[in-house]
Amino acid sequence: MAIMPGSQSSISTSSRYAGGQSLQALRMVAVCVSSVILAMGLTWILQRLFGKPNVDHEGLYFPPAFAFSTLILFSGSASLSKALSHVKREQQKPFRKWLLASLVLGSLFIGVQCYALWSLFPTERTYESASVGVTAFVLCLATLHAIHFFVATMFLSLIVIRSWSDRYDHEYFWGVRACFWFWHFLGVVWIAILAVIAIAI
Repeated sequence: MAIMPGSQSSISTSSRYAGGQSLQALRMVAVCVSSVILAMGLTWILQRLFGKPNVDHEGLYFPPAFAFSTLILFSGSASLSKALSHVKREQQKPFRKWLLASLVLGSLFIGVQCYALWSLFPTERTYESASVGVTAFVLCLATLHAIHFFVATMFLSLIVIRSWSDRYDHEYFWGVRACFWFWHFLGVVWIAILAVIAIAI
């Protein structure tokens, strides 16, 4: 059966597209796994270095790690702002650099936040005392925030991968803008959680 030249060209184009999609998927998996390893590795290191603080009182405890994670969160907002500004001006190299910096900062935030939540979690209290009160409420809020931030980091990983394939320029940068606003929204939510902690303490 003869194959027309045009059909050979379309098959070749489809093969290249499928190959490009497969490579992009592999890169996505690699970046996501690297982000998780960085975050969990940082949590493990902090646990080994500082352990769980000894808190004598029964009230809510503010882990110093929350202060560091807040700084990381604001730094990530600034780097995403720079990335968005550069892609609007078609400056691809600094755009990718700041986008990757945002992803690293997101992984660091998750790592520090996981350590802070671990240090907050009661160890010597009974189940009844641990499951009620303001500490349990703050733990729930902070954990939900961390889960949402993990989802945001995975989405940012996809944006980073697509930026390496020249998917964004001064005319099309919707994904970058979505990451920018989602990150800032989570920043506002985190400030609200800190306000709850300050009131409770």
